[in-house]
Amino acid sequence: MNRRRVAATVALVILGLTGCGPQTPDYQSVWSTTTSAPPPTTTTEDPVPVAKFFEDAGVVGRPVAPEKLTDLTVSIPTPPGWAPYTNTGFEPGTRVIAKGDTYPIAMLVVFELNGPFDPAEAVRHGDDDARLSENFKELNASEENWRGFPSSMIEGSYDLNGARMQTYSRMVIATGAPPANQRYLVQLTVTSFAEDAEKNGKDIEAIISGFTVAKRG
Repeated sequence: MNRRRVAATVALVILGLTGCGPQTPDYQSVWSTTTSAPPPTTTTEDPVPVAKFFEDAGVVGRPVAPEKLTDLTVSIPTPPGWAPYTNTGFEPGTRVIAKGDTYPIAMLVVFELNGPFDPAEAVRHGDDDARLSENFKELNASEENWRGFPSSMIEGSYDLNGARMQTYSRMVIATGAPPANQRYLVQLTVTSFAEDAEKNGKDIEAIISGFTVAKRG
């Protein structure tokens, strides 16, 4: 299996940008076999991937390894049985952990953003990559601020190479410590085979709950 294709919600951000105290989401609504999640958000607008939004705004993104940030703390925990995964196909700086040889998998990316843009408008496009996935079914979504930063979150399922997948994705527009006040795009995507999602729910919930984005200093 080509893990580079695992996270549809991250892939377009990676390709596009290099070229040019909140509540935890209702995670169990995705990873359980039944759900009482609220109805999906409906919109008449065509999805516009966030990478396209930044490209049109003239914003340039540079990938940065989370551990190399000096003005921002970005991290995820590694549950027992999970381990770092590397692949030359990933964009430099991408951090990935996986359980076993296939899914589930969690991918963390950070981009330094250079150029003027409206964070609130960027957040509006944060979920569009997921909505463009094959046969995507939205179970939960939010555009509320997350830990003081503009953010979007989406949960749902989609088809990939003949398999049904479950996915959680959160994009954060974070600002680093002064005086630079550098802005970053931070995105966590966690993906599992739908049939195994409930079994791996505890581990994946731990990753989502332990996801940290915080200004230093």
